[in-house]
Amino acid sequence: MKALLFAILLWQVVESVEAPAPDQRYFKYRRPITIPVRPSATGSPGQACATLDGEVYAHGAPSLKDLRLYVGAREAPYAVTLSESIESENQSATVLNLGLRGKKISFDLAMPDRPYTDVTLNLDAHNFIAAAEVSGTNHPGETPTRLGTFTLFDLTAQRLSRSTTLHLQESRFSTLHIELSVSSVAGGEANVPGPSMVTGAAVPPSREAQTVYTAVATSGVISQKAHQTIASFRLPAHVPMERVSFALSPIFTGNFSRDVRITAHAEGTAESASETLAGSILRVHLEQAGREIRQQELSVPATLGANLQKNALVEVTVENGDDAPLPISSVSLEMRQRRLCFNQPATNDLALFYGDAVLEAPVYDFARLLSLASAMAPAELGAEHQNPAYIPRPERERSLTERHPELLWIVLLAVVCILAVVATHSAKRMPK
Repeated sequence: MKALLFAILLWQVVESVEAPAPDQRYFKYRRPITIPVRPSATGSPGQACATLDGEVYAHGAPSLKDLRLYVGAREAPYAVTLSESIESENQSATVLNLGLRGKKISFDLAMPDRPYTDVTLNLDAHNFIAAAEVSGTNHPGETPTRLGTFTLFDLTAQRLSRSTTLHLQESRFSTLHIELSVSSVAGGEANVPGPSMVTGAAVPPSREAQTVYTAVATSGVISQKAHQTIASFRLPAHVPMERVSFALSPIFTGNFSRDVRITAHAEGTAESASETLAGSILRVHLEQAGREIRQQELSVPATLGANLQKNALVEVTVENGDDAPLPISSVSLEMRQRRLCFNQPATNDLALFYGDAVLEAPVYDFARLLSLASAMAPAELGAEHQNPAYIPRPERERSLTERHPELLWIVLLAVVCILAVVATHSAKRMPK
């Protein structure tokens, strides 16, 4: 028992070393922050937010634990906010009363008890275009609320895309009534699908807030290899990547649908350890069966883990098949927007410091009390510069484990050995 207490005491001694305090001299990087629109002299100071970029993640400590905001020489509290994301899963909507109403396919959807915006119909058919008239009710017998008419289509025979999603305003009706007017399109079968084409519906999470993205790397160097268009990137360690976006020549107006593959592997690792994601980009601007179709998607969700601890080599490949390459002007790797929010100071001497890896993450009450519903003044994060006052942190001010990282392993092995000895002695004392 004494040996065990000694091991615990030794561990506490290592852990109890006082964490280094932040000091402007020990940060490698400094960036000014300006607030273009200042509050009036009689108005309340309010709060402001500046958008963080990839340089902060590339040159700061992991998880931004060394990020510090200073007003002059005084440290100021802040909070890092993340643009809204869609994280919950799709839910199903039950199809009821499916049948024909004249020449239209008519049915109801029993909707989940939550807000929704998109409803994706599972339609077992190809080469069609349909007009979907949608209305909503909450109680039987009440007058339906008309939600609009939406165009659904499948243009497989024309080597284009498919869309069976109703893009609604945010709604919470318990029942949706849908009537489909379906026509076949050029290149497809002559017969028009019937009610059996409707096999179900999925309800994604609501678009309560638009997710905003920030570019962390952009490449205008696009190469062609056989039937592929390729853009390559070197993404610094710790920089998040959550989407890939494409920009096309503004004079290009053609329709297309192309598969996209995103591959990444950390530097210094084998090619077999690479991570691959897939998606597609498309554009359909045309008129079929008297209905106008306008759909465009030039980004692919792509959250990669290969660049968390090391620099990553990222390759974005567009599969062209037998079609001419797309006139892609640039490809961007993007992260969800992160913003640094803080109370507006009375002075303009406001700067962000980072690049001191020994610091621990700060804990401010401001982060807990921040209300994102209140208005935030836009702030601008200036260009990154080497801190002119920077000096390396003295050895004596670095934590014991920072100076001697092997110490933790030594203590851990000592604790394991002591526990093994205690367990052996205890076993010998037990009755046979």
